[in-house]
Amino acid sequence: MKTFDEALSYLVSQAKKTQKTQILPIQEALGKVLASPVVSDVNVPPHDNSQMDGYAINLLDLTHEDTFHVSQRIPAGSEPASLELGTVARIFTGAPIPAEANAVIMQEETEQVGDKVKITAKATRPGQNIRHIGEDIEAGRVVFEKGHRLRAEDLGLIASIGIREVSVYQPLKIATFTTGDELLEPGDRPEKGKIYNANRYVLAGAVPQLGFELIDLGRVKDTLEDTIEAMKQAAKVGDVVMTTGGVSVGEEDHIKPAIESLGKLDMWKVKMKPGKPLAFGDIEGTPFIGLPGNPVSAFATFNLFARPYLLRMQGVKEICITPLWLEADFDWPKANFRREFARAKLKVDETQNKTVVELFPNQGSGVLTSAVWAEGFAVIPEDTTITKGDKVAFYAFNDMI
Repeated sequence: MKTFDEALSYLVSQAKKTQKTQILPIQEALGKVLASPVVSDVNVPPHDNSQMDGYAINLLDLTHEDTFHVSQRIPAGSEPASLELGTVARIFTGAPIPAEANAVIMQEETEQVGDKVKITAKATRPGQNIRHIGEDIEAGRVVFEKGHRLRAEDLGLIASIGIREVSVYQPLKIATFTTGDELLEPGDRPEKGKIYNANRYVLAGAVPQLGFELIDLGRVKDTLEDTIEAMKQAAKVGDVVMTTGGVSVGEEDHIKPAIESLGKLDMWKVKMKPGKPLAFGDIEGTPFIGLPGNPVSAFATFNLFARPYLLRMQGVKEICITPLWLEADFDWPKANFRREFARAKLKVDETQNKTVVELFPNQGSGVLTSAVWAEGFAVIPEDTTITKGDKVAFYAFNDMI
């Protein structure tokens, strides 16, 4: 049995980055992973420009007088003439600074005097209210490194340097199926001794949410022959095969012998809760991840193990999540030799003006409402008890998307 850290380190070390790439327009690249760096060919801003509406001026002129004729009007997108000696230019936010001007006086620090403008600013300095060329991005700068997963704000920045297409890795294809003759599909009539198939739909949301393509092969009968056949089919169509259920030691669980007949099983059990049964190996060269059958265990192991493995395989450079260290609003009096990932949410303690971590009252691995109620995992280290007020690591679900 491996510790959580040993299992995660080993799993990530086995991820072989995909080599399949594609060129996409940036409006289709959200969530994709860059296969090559994004380098700017231009300066941003492309020229010195005004930070606000006001008047462009050469400050040397203020040493002689404070009231000036307006020699030109400069809206954004125009090309100004050089500033005439002893004059100011009416200028608007984002408009280019005319040659010979070295500051912008905001319009609130001016007064209209007939057809002239009086400068009433108490303090001025060269460069005042001017955004300089290349201040945000200089030409030749690497804006995003290879392996960066693109967010909405990233697409805007790429557009701002005039790039319309990017090279990204093709999304991994995750082939999945669920096992268990006890399973019903949503819409089926309830039957004695059977339960509805929740795990299939957890994966149906979790896999695409990370930007991967889901290939759902449905539910497979609980026989070794059917499981082997499903494994073969999944390995043909997927970059990774992922299943839920069938990874415990029960005699009706056929995932383990099926994998061993087609390939190898490198990892079997992890010292964690929920999620102790977790399988990893390959089917004739195609990576395999077997998640537990209990819904919360499947949810936890997907986020804590499958997610970082798949992201690294997808080419993502940064896969680690930074936890929040907050005070526990609970007691955990019984230590466990396994690391526990308790379903938790944040609560504001208004009397103390602080945020604390509270737990769902039922931490059973079959209680899926705990994951729905929760906002993340509170980590209880191995062989550790927690007293209310102790600091605990909180990993937010939103950071796992």
